Amino acid sequence: MQAAIIAGGRGTRLAPLTNDMPKPMIPVNGKPFLEYELSLLKSNGITDFVICLGYLGNLIQEYFGNGDKFGIRIDYCYDGDKPMDVIGALKRAEPLLHDRFFMTYADCYLRADYAIAMQELEKSKKMAMMLVFKNHNKYGTSDVEVFEGRVINYNKKVQTSNMIYINYGVTVLRRDSLKIVPADTAYGEEEFFGKLIRDGQLIAHVVGERFYEIGTIQSLSEFKDFVSASNR
Repeated sequence: MQAAIIAGGRGTRLAPLTNDMPKPMIPVNGKPFLEYELSLLKSNGITDFVICLGYLGNLIQEYFGNGDKFGIRIDYCYDGDKPMDVIGALKRAEPLLHDRFFMTYADCYLRADYAIAMQELEKSKKMAMMLVFKNHNKYGTSDVEVFEGRVINYNKKVQTSNMIYINYGVTVLRRDSLKIVPADTAYGEEEFFGKLIRDGQLIAHVVGERFYEIGTIQSLSEFKDFVSASNR
């Protein structure tokens, strides 16, 4: 299985840690956060990766190389002269992608049954499946509305009373879903998912484990506590 990892953000909420280091390279107990994430995904049978790079992306490529020393394969795709946003970056990587793949983010540690999720997308015949967590605003603001197994609303800015789920940070995609995305254009995930929702092509898979991410100093501290507890 293959995962495309979006790693182009500047990580401004983590400054000054990110002044001269991309967010995925922030050390946790002596190794970069992204190394934990890749190890988790590898343990779930994902061994082929495309990392979409932007801000200080060369530091990520220099550390991980082609993935050989981690027992995986890594290809890279750079934003270019301007930030491409999440789906714009994914569109640039399109020639490197499998017919079906996972999309996730380089600042997330997400425990899920990835093989089952891929099987569910296959059976559904739909273009995409978003992994969601029943959040009730516990770990950030809930932003997903689900009805009869389909995502019917996704909005990170405007919340409704029916939004009890949050985007877990993993989507299973068919490469053909990227046909709706213009080339060489900054294109956001809400616009992309909104189009899939309107076409009835985005289904939901509910995950039971809470997510970890390192978008803020507080969430970075929570992940460090999680790693320390796991190593006891």
